[in-house]
Amino acid sequence: MKQLSVLPQQCILLMTCLLMALEAVPIDIDKTKVKGEGHVEGEKVESPDTGLYYDEYLRQVIDVLETDKHFREKLQTADIEEIKSGKLSRELDLVSHHVRTRLDELKRQEVARLRMLIKAKMDSIQDTGIDHQALLKQFEHLNHQNPDTFEPKDLDMLIKAATSDLENYDKTRHEEFKKYEMMKEHERREYLKTLDEEKRQREESKFEEMKKKHGDHPKVHHPGSKDQLKEVWEEADGLDPNEFDPKTFFKLHDVNNDGFLDEQELEALFTKELEKVYDPKNEEDDMVEMEEERLRMREHVMNEVDINKDRLVTLEEFLRATEKKEFLEPDSWETLDQQQLFTEEELKEFESHISQQEDELRKKAEDLQKQKEELQRQHDQLQAQKQELQQVVKQMEQKKLQQGNPPAGPAGELKFQPRMCLSV
Repeated sequence: MKQLSVLPQQCILLMTCLLMALEAVPIDIDKTKVKGEGHVEGEKVESPDTGLYYDEYLRQVIDVLETDKHFREKLQTADIEEIKSGKLSRELDLVSHHVRTRLDELKRQEVARLRMLIKAKMDSIQDTGIDHQALLKQFEHLNHQNPDTFEPKDLDMLIKAATSDLENYDKTRHEEFKKYEMMKEHERREYLKTLDEEKRQREESKFEEMKKKHGDHPKVHHPGSKDQLKEVWEEADGLDPNEFDPKTFFKLHDVNNDGFLDEQELEALFTKELEKVYDPKNEEDDMVEMEEERLRMREHVMNEVDINKDRLVTLEEFLRATEKKEFLEPDSWETLDQQQLFTEEELKEFESHISQQEDELRKKAEDLQKQKEELQRQHDQLQAQKQELQQVVKQMEQKKLQQGNPPAGPAGELKFQPRMCLSV
């Protein structure tokens, strides 16, 4: 069974929140490259951010639950479906009072944080009459109807929300990357419109030259293929390619020795392939595209190897994949520069959306300018009225002086006392 020493990485079992643990390393560091810095057993390694807006809350809940012996034992015997179905959540009633108290405190802190975020958002659009309780419904990782105590329903909701959100996390990243690429092309075309014919042709030539230079790279091995893994074995691990052994390779790259290859450990295997295509020193190489390429490689290997779709690769799954024909004779891998990332129709639709947003911002700017001008007009009007009033008061004081009456203050009091005449 999997160890529970640390937080699992972005996987359904971790998403399901509470299952096991993993110690992840930065995706660009290979275990065999770090000389003399082996993993110390029992040492807790900080795992990467899951990308969820409630990531810290999720981690804290897991850490607290791991301190309860009863719940920890239940985790060790529970399967994925028991966790997803909510059956495990009912075990929360049996944890110690100290653990429940700490969970209650964490939930209150999370509710307070969400309310603060809601208030900040509403204040930014100058909204009034905020119904915080109604707005809390948009957060599906806790029971907003009970903001004070952490109940089995909270654990069930946290598990289901994390599972769903992390399953959609990669899809969201792909969509954001596509928007990024379309924005790059949109800005390039807009810039070309500002140039004369001669400069435009020079820019177009430079653009095509950079594309060609970027595409001129060594062959990229199919991720997860024998050729790709042997290259890591030889160049990163410094071992004889003729002695390549899948089982040894798996254990070598199971950085935290938990018996699984998680997503970060897999992504670390692709660094050598990515370095063939991307160099941060080269103007033509986009590091955002490199991370998208890394994500695509990891997704591909997971789809091919991860049989039970728990986003973790077991030794059995890994060895079974090495017996497939695709492992020995894979199809060629197409890098991003060999693919059409978006169609002209999609770009036009994106530009239309951008144009609509710009029109809305322009209208808001015009409305704000009008409001500013109106406020300035009202200010000037008040200043003029103030000056007129001051002039009237001054004239009245002068008139009183001419009539022999002392000037009065704002409340009608005399500004000076007349001299008293002494009787003889």
